[in-house]
Amino acid sequence: MKKLFYMVAFLSLVLALAGCSDDSKASEDGGSGKSDGKVELDFWVFGSAGYDVLVDEYMQENPDVKINLNEGEMSDVHNNLFTSLSAGSGAPDITMIEVSEIAKFMQAKDQFYNLNDYGAKDVEDKYLDWKWQQAQSVDGEFQLGLPTDIGPTTMFYRTDVMEEAGLPTDPQELSAEISDWDAYYEAAKQIKEKTGKPITDSPELMFSALRDQAPEQYFNEDDELIIESSPYVKEAYDYTTKLIEEGLVGQNALWTPEWGSAMADGSYATLIGAPAWMIANVKGNAPDAGGKWSLTTIPEGAGNWGGSFMAIPKESNHPEEAYAFIEWLLSPENQLKSFQNNGLFPSAPEVYEDEEFLATTDEYFSGAETAKTFAEAAKSVKPIYMGVNYSIVQDELILALTNVAVEGADPQKEWDAAVKRIKDQLARQ
Repeated sequence: MKKLFYMVAFLSLVLALAGCSDDSKASEDGGSGKSDGKVELDFWVFGSAGYDVLVDEYMQENPDVKINLNEGEMSDVHNNLFTSLSAGSGAPDITMIEVSEIAKFMQAKDQFYNLNDYGAKDVEDKYLDWKWQQAQSVDGEFQLGLPTDIGPTTMFYRTDVMEEAGLPTDPQELSAEISDWDAYYEAAKQIKEKTGKPITDSPELMFSALRDQAPEQYFNEDDELIIESSPYVKEAYDYTTKLIEEGLVGQNALWTPEWGSAMADGSYATLIGAPAWMIANVKGNAPDAGGKWSLTTIPEGAGNWGGSFMAIPKESNHPEEAYAFIEWLLSPENQLKSFQNNGLFPSAPEVYEDEEFLATTDEYFSGAETAKTFAEAAKSVKPIYMGVNYSIVQDELILALTNVAVEGADPQKEWDAAVKRIKDQLARQ
């Protein structure tokens, strides 16, 4: 959280201008948040959510409500929200919060409306349990946000590499062949022997795929570091470094040009731990590789990577109207529309029973039943607590894995050094 405070100085001019804008608005509408007799709601979102279409639909159905949609980069939205809450002014009526940031803003829950007071408990059963719990206080009494999309993880794979290695290319057959992590290791050795290629190219994705299946990760719900006392993270780290040392995992870092090029080149077999939104990344990086990709389940279950919530800061003068809008926006019916229009994978399992949804296939991914595969993954995700300082631990462990992969460093020494750096940083928080 301290890191974000340093941004206040850089955003002071923005806040000053925002204050002027607020003063002007207050003079025009008396601070009521109404414009031309309409309730006016400021709505902050990030990413390519495509909510503009649904916003227009809602305003047509509710002519007494005006919604001002403000779209920005994810980091900017979170930083501006934190700064606004710290300053006591400038926050929107409704804001989108990504799952990795939820724990931070839960610490400031007194600056948000408790959605349970507006009917959230009545719609809780419409959403996946683990997703709902991510934005809920430990005692279950405070609900910070309503669920938007999710990122259940699967295994994307190159059919041409699998075929060359003598492994199945059909999704169900491959899932049966690689049903657990021991089988994945055996497949990795076979792929290396037959093709000379690694089973996957990213140490981070390999590690994350195992870690995300665990019932706990870096912190307990008291925000105490548990990576030394709990076995799961170290087991994921050891499995990953074992495959790295045997030449079965590549060296590419996520989001680099090399990582994108490898998707097009077919220089590895599986993109392990890939969420639904990764489909767009693969197509963007490898536009000519249609029919050479497919997808199936991850060995031993699934994790979740990404997804968000809609929350209502207490600066809003219209929490009832704001809640009515987000309940409508995130209903199962509209989550289906968001999936169809923008690929946002639904967190409402009712959608998973929709025949049109289940019939979704993707010819780029060899005609695979994409929606059905991701839905099965979503239902197997375990709820986990990420913690306020999640990014500190994540960054240091990925650095350790990178050193092992790129520099041939000793895995245990890198683990020990990473744990020390993590503890030093946490001590300064």
